[in-house]
Amino acid sequence: MLSDGDLPGPCHLCGGGSGARLGAAWICSACGWRYGDVPDGDLPLPQIEVVYYLRFDRRVKIGTSRRPRQRLAAIRHDELLAFERGGRSVEQQRHRDWSAEREGGEWFTLTDALRAHTDALRAAGDPWLLYARWLSAALRGED
Repeated sequence: MLSDGDLPGPCHLCGGGSGARLGAAWICSACGWRYGDVPDGDLPLPQIEVVYYLRFDRRVKIGTSRRPRQRLAAIRHDELLAFERGGRSVEQQRHRDWSAEREGGEWFTLTDALRAHTDALRAAGDPWLLYARWLSAALRGED
């Protein structure tokens, strides 16, 4: 039996507050993690590679990281536009895709077309919730 509602407390993985009851277990609706389960603190979390799109004024940085929270904290930006699952090869492809807009390095002019691309990626959900889902799936061995 499946019913929706508030989790008994915040999800230990993503901090989400709502979920679905599946039998005796609660499943976080944000990331899919089973409420009450705690990732083993003695083991490193899985590495989830993401391509990130950061807006600073009218420019976008397209980069990649295995530790996006740490990486994004080190880069001055106005807004996280989107995450895309993938590593260096996806990042390099996006650099080729947007080469006409390249300003230098990994920075690109925010054109309507690039905005449409990041909007399409964001349509899948908030970047941090997507990252939490990917991490949850990896922890469950579904990655």
